[in-house]
Amino acid sequence: MPSWQSRLVSLIVRMTLKRAGRRQAWDIDETVRRVRLKIEPNWLQLRRVPSNVRRIPIEASPVRGEWLIGSETDNRIIYYLHGGGYVAGSPASHRNLTSRLALAAKARVFALDYRLAPEHPFPAPVEDALAGYRWLLDQGITAERIAIGGDSAGGGLTLATLQRIRDTGLPLPSAAFLLSPWTDLACTGESLELNDQSDNMLCSSEVHRFSRVYFGEESAYNPLVSPVYANFTALPPMLVYASDTEVLLDDSRRVAERAGYYGVEVDLRIWNDQLHAWPILAGLSIPESLRAIREIGDFVRQRVPAEGRPVAFATAS
Repeated sequence: MPSWQSRLVSLIVRMTLKRAGRRQAWDIDETVRRVRLKIEPNWLQLRRVPSNVRRIPIEASPVRGEWLIGSETDNRIIYYLHGGGYVAGSPASHRNLTSRLALAAKARVFALDYRLAPEHPFPAPVEDALAGYRWLLDQGITAERIAIGGDSAGGGLTLATLQRIRDTGLPLPSAAFLLSPWTDLACTGESLELNDQSDNMLCSSEVHRFSRVYFGEESAYNPLVSPVYANFTALPPMLVYASDTEVLLDDSRRVAERAGYYGVEVDLRIWNDQLHAWPILAGLSIPESLRAIREIGDFVRQRVPAEGRPVAFATAS
């Protein structure tokens, strides 16, 4: 059964964010403006950085982002791609999560600030994410020291980036983790309708709206747009989280099935009655969020080797 903290925050989110989402008129500019305003609210504590984590902004054209470095770090890197429906979000909006991941995994986290739709639709985020990975390698960081991950749209972007890394002949990271990933922008998953009432954050109409904002004139079935249709050959081991009540549940289930079909090791963890991408709410001390972050930290430490000389990493723009 969900904790009282989880139930309380879910109720508040349902009464504010989801109710507002259902009322929104279909106007691209106004809808995007509203989403950008509500995805980074201060009351969710998304921007708060623990005192034992350093934040170092990076402006290394064309790569922008920030390092989050805990007081105790091993020889590992997490490359993080934030969510926000491809239209909102930033390293700042996910700063509390990335800080806690740095502590849990004893890793340096690089959170990428990629371009957003509708100003920069597909393939801009994929191009930026690949450029960010190349930049990490250019710092002298070996691929085996890297885990890549993201939430929601950032989870889908993680899978698209892995395809591009593989197909361009670059070495792949050692592991990947996906938090409620958005992987089917063709919106064919049954849970979009079946969980439309039970999801306390998203509604299926919003998912349909923002999918078209992102892919524009491109086919929704392009595997770089919708990685659920991708070839997963040679991709690294994956840890996937989803809630049984969220509209994007089938996006996670089918990714796990797809990965298994191609022989990729995958661990799908479906939790009961949690908000979409609930680990991002760890700043509110929700037990389920904190536990998931600890599990991700364990996964990264188990999958990403820490032996060898310390990695080099950029500390200034």
